[in-house]
Amino acid sequence: MEKKPNFSGPRKPGGNNRPGQRGGARGKNDKDPYAINEQIRAREVRLVGDNVEQGIYPIDKARKIAAGMELDLIEISPTAEPPVCRILDYQKFLYQQKKRLKEQKQKATKVVVKEIRFGPQTDDHDYNFKLKHARGFLQEGSKVKAYVFFRGRSILFKEQGEVLLLRFANDLEDLGKVEQMPVLEGKRMIIMITPLKTQPKKDAPKKDAAPKAAPKKETPESETAGEDNNEA
Repeated sequence: MEKKPNFSGPRKPGGNNRPGQRGGARGKNDKDPYAINEQIRAREVRLVGDNVEQGIYPIDKARKIAAGMELDLIEISPTAEPPVCRILDYQKFLYQQKKRLKEQKQKATKVVVKEIRFGPQTDDHDYNFKLKHARGFLQEGSKVKAYVFFRGRSILFKEQGEVLLLRFANDLEDLGKVEQMPVLEGKRMIIMITPLKTQPKKDAPKKDAAPKAAPKKETPESETAGEDNNEA
């Protein structure tokens, strides 16, 4: 005989939530980064913040305090012993966290990588032109990714390309340091140069200053008067 599965009755969707409470058991909703209210499973928590008397409370009492203030109990540090909670409006708390994260990203330094391309047989004029551009990139704080592109049978000159890149890095040693030595990736041999933390200041062009005129020697009044008397 086939065994019929035993059903204990219909299951309520959403877990054991009470009416008016957000979310279910912790981990059920990936969109909520923090456990709140009934999602908090610790027996006691440490309340912090300006709007409560700080200390360790049983979880039921902490929930009652939050409910009395018509706010949410938010677990902000679940790994602490006991977990640390704040009583705030949850949506407002999430907004403040997103705003703070956005400000931190804006303050973070963005690394810009500028590319310089060479051929395996680059002449001196083209080399110096690209060297000048690379110096400008490093002075402004950007990384320089220089590479030699080998087209067709020019891959036979890969050693020549490596020498070119090492020469390039050596000519930039006052502004940058080699982050990655020349490495062949497909048809390109690449070297990475990162700017030094302290860049030397650019020498301002000196303007030819006009020679200052010698100050006129003032003649004392007594001498002038003497000359007038002699002429008389």
